[in-house]
Amino acid sequence: MSRREKIERAMRNRQKDLALYLYKVSNPHNLSAIIRTAEAVGVPSIYFTMEEDVPFEISSGVTMGAHKWVNLHEVEEPDSFLEEMKRKGFNLVATALRGDAIHFRNYDFTQKTLIIMGNESRGLDEWVIEKADYTIIIPMYGMVQSLNVSVAAAVILYEALRQREEKGKYPG
Repeated sequence: MSRREKIERAMRNRQKDLALYLYKVSNPHNLSAIIRTAEAVGVPSIYFTMEEDVPFEISSGVTMGAHKWVNLHEVEEPDSFLEEMKRKGFNLVATALRGDAIHFRNYDFTQKTLIIMGNESRGLDEWVIEKADYTIIIPMYGMVQSLNVSVAAAVILYEALRQREEKGKYPG
């Protein structure tokens, strides 16, 4: 496959109605791994809000060039951003360790969806979770309560890919 054919194929498979919002994820390796996974499944846009005084840094050695193919948007007013995404018809799907969260495979990722992931140690602020239309959880059966945020993003994004493939949303 030529480079041009590969680019055209990637563009056909972009999932314009699936996006990520990284809320105060601060580790450059995590950010970079998430960008790489998102690009691999055809997510065209990642939105992010950083902690105050924490720069947005990525590691090109981790992204392996994926950061050149994903639109990265800094969000300075998270509340307004989430409201705007709702107005655009996106379901806001927050990841959180809560008793009322649904199993991530029980959410229909073929819908217009913004997946919201939080800080590595604190997760999402409560007000962000309250804004969400759905709260999802990846079940844990060992001693730990959660996965690394980049691993959790990969698990969720590949479930979204699986569901979307079944619905023919990846034309090839």
